[in-house]
Amino acid sequence: MLDIKLIRDKKEEVEKALLKRIAKSALDLDKVIKLDDTRRDVIIKLEALKAERNKNSKIKPTSEIIEQMKKIGEEIKELEISLKTTEDQLKEQLSELPNIPADDVLPGGKENNKVIKTFGQKPKPDFKLIDHVELATRLNLIDYERGVKIAGSGFWCYKGKGALLEWALLNYFKDFHIANGYTFILPPFLLNKDSAYASGHLPKFRDDLFWTSRSSENKQGDSLCLNATSEMMINNLHRNEVIDEAQLPLKYFAYSPCFRKEPGGYGAGEKGTTRGHQFNKIEMFQFTRPEYSWNGFEELVRNAEKLVEGLGLHYQTVQLAAQDASASMSKTCDIEVWIPSMDMYKEVSSASNAIDYQARRADIKFRNPETGKNEFVHTLNASGLATSRLLPAILEQFQQEDGSVKIPEALHRYMNGIEEIKS
Repeated sequence: MLDIKLIRDKKEEVEKALLKRIAKSALDLDKVIKLDDTRRDVIIKLEALKAERNKNSKIKPTSEIIEQMKKIGEEIKELEISLKTTEDQLKEQLSELPNIPADDVLPGGKENNKVIKTFGQKPKPDFKLIDHVELATRLNLIDYERGVKIAGSGFWCYKGKGALLEWALLNYFKDFHIANGYTFILPPFLLNKDSAYASGHLPKFRDDLFWTSRSSENKQGDSLCLNATSEMMINNLHRNEVIDEAQLPLKYFAYSPCFRKEPGGYGAGEKGTTRGHQFNKIEMFQFTRPEYSWNGFEELVRNAEKLVEGLGLHYQTVQLAAQDASASMSKTCDIEVWIPSMDMYKEVSSASNAIDYQARRADIKFRNPETGKNEFVHTLNASGLATSRLLPAILEQFQQEDGSVKIPEALHRYMNGIEEIKS
């Protein structure tokens, strides 16, 4: 959520920045400011009436004063209702506004995404590649048909050495993050509405989430959502808290399966596990002081890159344009791995700095020893990593002419002695 004071004090600057990611016709900061003006006016009137009531309570009551106090009480009640309504409307308007893009983030969508790093070369085997779907089926690593039978389109089952390879990736990530001083979290996989709001997924992305309900009538008020990313849960660890400044930065990582409806369907090029309704991911997360958040962002990007480099996979790092990044994020860089049969790069990590946007929604602060005031922290996150596109990349980039697959050396210790998968 944006700071209403920032909108009031620097309206033109905020508007210019937001126009990088939303159309001018959809942006009306004057409406937001007008609601805040109304809120301020109501507060002034309410405080004046409460002061009057307090003054009258200290003098000897007469029938005239009693009648006046009754009238003041009714006016206070009406103003409190008006204040609540106005504050709810203001909160709704602020909640709909996206985060302010960082200065170096380009406007527009995917057409303005910028490759800022490339690692390794595209593999060029002297034999015909078998695509990852056929190869995973031949090697009995993934059962696509039974996944669909169990849950429907967009689901699959890892099997045998495929399940072992999936788990080896997660163990590799886990050990990396622990060695880097991040605290391991295994969170709940269901979230309430307050948590989904705090992470920035409500109200805008309600339809992207799977919802469950405790009531037979499926009333939204009783619903919980399945997490779309561990970012949602870690962000809420310190919701409504003031963190001890000496603890910052707090660095966490969490494992979870992730669940997404993926509204809008699948692209023509999507296949296998490259897009689905459920996938495994480890997420890095930091709570920092504002002045250190961009250093934290660079750390998260580099951590994700190191993990892919450790697997020996060719990838590129892309800085996203404003409209291609999540609305909650000020800046995002994607790490994209090369999948030869698809002739494209696919995201395996998205590293983002939300600055104070999520912290305002979640009310997460620290006490600044310099000012003596409670101030909002900055929150940052990055996949570290998601597995569902790494496995296809490994199958294709490490494929051998005889149809076998070499296991990346970094995973050998987790594969129960298996260094190559053969049919």
